[in-house]
Amino acid sequence: MITYNDAPRLPRAVRSVLGQTLRDLEVIISDDASTDDTPEVAAGLAASDPRVRYLRRERNSGGCGAPRNDGLDAAAAPYVMFLDSDDELPRHACKSLLAEIERTGADFVSGQISRLYEWNGRLRPYYPTLFARRRVVEGIREDPELFLDSFSTNKLYDVRFLRESGVRFPEDIHYEDHVFATELYAHARRFAIVPWVVYHWRRARGASSISLSIEEMDNVRHRVTAARLSDEALRRHGAADLVPERQHRFLRQDLCVYLNPLPSRDLVWVKEFAAVVRPYLEGIPAEVYERVDPLVKVCCRLIMDDRAEDLRVAAGCLTGPRAVPRAAVQLGGRTYWGTTVSPGLDITPLRLAELPFSASRLRHEVTEIAGDGRRVRMTVRTYDPFGVLPVDWEAFLKLGGRRVPLRPHPSGDGGYVTEVTFTPDGSCEPRIGFTRLADGLTTTDRLIVDPKMTPIELPGATVGCDGHAAYLRVRRSARRRALPGRVKRALIRRISTPAMKLRAYKLMIKVLRPRRDLALFESDVGKGCTGSPRALYEELRRRGLPVEVVWSVAKGRGEAPTGARGVRRGGWKYVWTLARAGYWVDSHGFPLDYPKPRGTRYLQTWHGQGIKSIGFDAPDLRGDFDGPRARWRAAVARWDALISPSAEFSRRFVPSNGYTGPVYRHGTPRCDALVRGEFAGDPRTRLELPAGKKVLLYAPTYRDRAKSSGRSVRADLELMAEELAGEWVVILRTHPVERYRPPEHLLHFVRPAATYPEINDLMLVSDALLTDYSSVMCDYAITGKPMLFLIDDWDEYRLTERGVYHDLPSIAPGPCVTTTEELVDRLRDLPAGHAAHAARYAAFRELWCADEHGDAAARIVTDFFAASPSKDAGPSGNASPSGNVRPVASSGYASSSGNLGTPADAANAGPAPDADSAGNAA
Repeated sequence: MITYNDAPRLPRAVRSVLGQTLRDLEVIISDDASTDDTPEVAAGLAASDPRVRYLRRERNSGGCGAPRNDGLDAAAAPYVMFLDSDDELPRHACKSLLAEIERTGADFVSGQISRLYEWNGRLRPYYPTLFARRRVVEGIREDPELFLDSFSTNKLYDVRFLRESGVRFPEDIHYEDHVFATELYAHARRFAIVPWVVYHWRRARGASSISLSIEEMDNVRHRVTAARLSDEALRRHGAADLVPERQHRFLRQDLCVYLNPLPSRDLVWVKEFAAVVRPYLEGIPAEVYERVDPLVKVCCRLIMDDRAEDLRVAAGCLTGPRAVPRAAVQLGGRTYWGTTVSPGLDITPLRLAELPFSASRLRHEVTEIAGDGRRVRMTVRTYDPFGVLPVDWEAFLKLGGRRVPLRPHPSGDGGYVTEVTFTPDGSCEPRIGFTRLADGLTTTDRLIVDPKMTPIELPGATVGCDGHAAYLRVRRSARRRALPGRVKRALIRRISTPAMKLRAYKLMIKVLRPRRDLALFESDVGKGCTGSPRALYEELRRRGLPVEVVWSVAKGRGEAPTGARGVRRGGWKYVWTLARAGYWVDSHGFPLDYPKPRGTRYLQTWHGQGIKSIGFDAPDLRGDFDGPRARWRAAVARWDALISPSAEFSRRFVPSNGYTGPVYRHGTPRCDALVRGEFAGDPRTRLELPAGKKVLLYAPTYRDRAKSSGRSVRADLELMAEELAGEWVVILRTHPVERYRPPEHLLHFVRPAATYPEINDLMLVSDALLTDYSSVMCDYAITGKPMLFLIDDWDEYRLTERGVYHDLPSIAPGPCVTTTEELVDRLRDLPAGHAAHAARYAAFRELWCADEHGDAAARIVTDFFAASPSKDAGPSGNASPSGNVRPVASSGYASSSGNLGTPADAANAGPAPDADSAGNAA
């Protein structure tokens, strides 16, 4: 453990080692001649535990290499790690790495290093893809991207290997670990990688260190020197072929450390920086530049051309929202940064000139800004480098949810100048937007300001800049409320807890009678007013039935449909409506802990059918834990009727959820539009689907073990864009629990549609479907259009992940593929593949879609609403559904024929006349 004048943090670091689950270890404190209390603190630590040994240099070495070498020379153990005194080790780091190096026989083991931000406690992994899987690497040539891992502290080393190979730290430069790591990779015959975090790199606000002193020019010189020494080490050890890989690391990581904050540097600093790094950049082969981000390549070209001001502008495009240039040249199908055509300025791979209008980019620079009482006045210069603005448009300043109309004036060079005055109202990032009048589509971009601008203090708000790229930001000023206001807000918070709302709800349903003319509708736990509940609502409106519908809408998820009012899911009005509504209709499940009021009738429409395990067979419930299972069993018991799209759904879903009530077998209300080919909106306009291109709907399902990770998007969209962008466009519809945003350079090919309100529109507008195990396949079969299945993790999904009821490769109505390359081939031969699966497609439709006739909503409204009990249903119990359904036993289902009697009659009912031949009828 190296230390220098770090007495306050040294004990924390030592304790992180002494507290390891591996007890048989020694801590060598290597002090680089500290002048503070470090000697006393270190001596105390050594006295308190015999495993601590203290070394001290006579004079300071000026770097980390010498004290690390001192510790390495003193080490008596067969394995060694390095730790800085301001950082710490996770509790199992030593034991887990020791077990791995003994298991693999590797020369060293490397694990994930994570930044630990002390002000919020968050961990941020460093290049997590490097450590994504546990593996043994047979030399650096097998995976040269690991040059990005140049830390010495996240590794456990075989001491004999280090001493026999002569790998040591250089002692006369900073960034000595870069050279050490390169020497290490050059000598190691095999090393191991583990995916867990083994080192916490602590970051404190305002802390100073070598790695944080990047504004000092000596810091730049040391890093460039370390890069040169690393290249020389590879050549010296017969690995000259790896030098371009190490140089790629320099461009991708080291150089960007200085480029990112460059917009805030003055021109003198920028020119000196360019002079320091230019000689090294000029020695890097052209093919290495082709592998880096195009904007990094542009910055390198500007450094070599000594264009300091342009370099500052280009560096501002690297971080945050990645601003676009002031100007661009399009020539011969290529796009170039600025006004010069040069290979080093080619930014074509960013596809900025090919983006759809709603994703297109403008540049808005604030040239003047000042406070004016309660308002802000500023002048904004707008650049349109790719010529995206149409003839007819309207402009506005977007301040959170508020819009201020603008009147930009032509600047004479293809851009615009706008005088803007606004009053800040809450925290936000102001944006300027342009709306295309022809179709109402809008594009917006943030405002760039001088990074050195003085914040403007206004009553209730501060206007300043944010990030290295310096975007305009409005922050609400902290105001201390008067005592009565604070007391009122504290009281509201106290009585608005979930527990308090549930308690109030249970009291309400004891004293209130449900209103038979009031219905609460909810779809996808309030995330949208769509699906089968929406189809039923539209049918109620069409008939004019005397039922007031209130929609549950999650916070920030839009508004209720026309003709209905909305309540925020989880709010007090929502709780009140739950207690008063005579009807509950939803597609997923109302809050599990809320019992249904006596007299209220609950229609469960569910949200899909398919091959995935469900209910008590699903991962979250199939474990033998009584609490969650009992909770779900009680929730299902609230259902008075269930919509079943098919006999297969009834056969699987009903018993796996323990449901014993009536089942409507009329088809799926949300699929009526698919049967009839009716659009709810205009997806071609809204998603800007280009005419003449085929549309592929890509709708993968989530992975239970990786929700919100983005890992459900398993197709290589980069490869697909490269191979298919001339003929296809992809609509990407991720699952609602997923979080994934396609990179900007793919938006010319991919249209994100996770928030598009109605998936039916996407199915109808598409020419084919790409999915994996999603239930969307069952709905899509109604269209009869081709389907493809990317199932590269099929064995994992069916055996250890979600589990399935059907062998998808055996029943799939289209080709099943495991690679994107194979997918591309299948798309190029789509008609033949679709024809080859015609028999399977027909069987698939019969299995899942036989009951879909386009009239499900009408028949269910008749059965559940039009023929429901009287308005004055009493509180003595749940009124029994009326219509063409029968209750079912837990092992079966009921068909849509026959009349439902009283609960007593239902208990004695025999099999439905058209019960399925599989023998699962009650």
